[in-house]
Amino acid sequence: MSCKLSVNVNAIAYLRNRRHVPWPDLVGLGRIALQAGAVGLTVHPRPDERHIRYADVPLLRDLIRNEFKGCEYNIEGYPDERFLQLVEANKPDQVTLVPDLPGQGTSDHGWNLAEAGNLLLPIIQRLKAGGMRVALFVDPDASLPAMAKKIGADRIEIFTGPYGGAADEAALLNEFVKVVATGKAAEACGLDLNAGHDLTRENLPRLVAALPNLKEVSIGHGIIADALEFGMAETVKMFRQAIGD
Repeated sequence: MSCKLSVNVNAIAYLRNRRHVPWPDLVGLGRIALQAGAVGLTVHPRPDERHIRYADVPLLRDLIRNEFKGCEYNIEGYPDERFLQLVEANKPDQVTLVPDLPGQGTSDHGWNLAEAGNLLLPIIQRLKAGGMRVALFVDPDASLPAMAKKIGADRIEIFTGPYGGAADEAALLNEFVKVVATGKAAEACGLDLNAGHDLTRENLPRLVAALPNLKEVSIGHGIIADALEFGMAETVKMFRQAIGD
């Protein structure tokens, strides 16, 4: 099974929110991404709603459920009670739990599962009881997949920021080894695998080739940056080509 692409639309919402106008149209661009073959959409609503607003969440849910049956909705975020009620009300296919601080600009680290396991265990149970798949956002560390599996996660999403943002080839290879080791550790313990952050058309093929168990990449910034030049539909097609989909 080839790796699939979920398009993170946060950056579209961030641009929209600079002005008190309804464009760029989040639903319209989400529709174009799905028509171009993306397997789903990802959103990461934060408490200050600086990009995805809580009111956006059901609109994108309805787009997927009504027009793109078989595609998936992934909601990311820190699992405070407001977030948990949001996902329970909207029933995404996947909830990706991320250890963000409220004012954090973007995700820049994964869970310390040795410390957070007791917090996450009942949350994972609650979400899975509601019929949602649960992924945990983790750093590239081969010891973490088994810990995620133990507390009930269905998947991990490896934080690929250090890999995608590496300053030179030596640094990239160093981070690549960590990501691959973590992905292989996930496979060894029967945990499904996602990846995301700072992934581009240039750095994706090497990663996908090394991790045939990689099910999904969630990409926002790289897609939106390329879409400014090539358009959303063509960009999605190029990213799909980069992952061999």
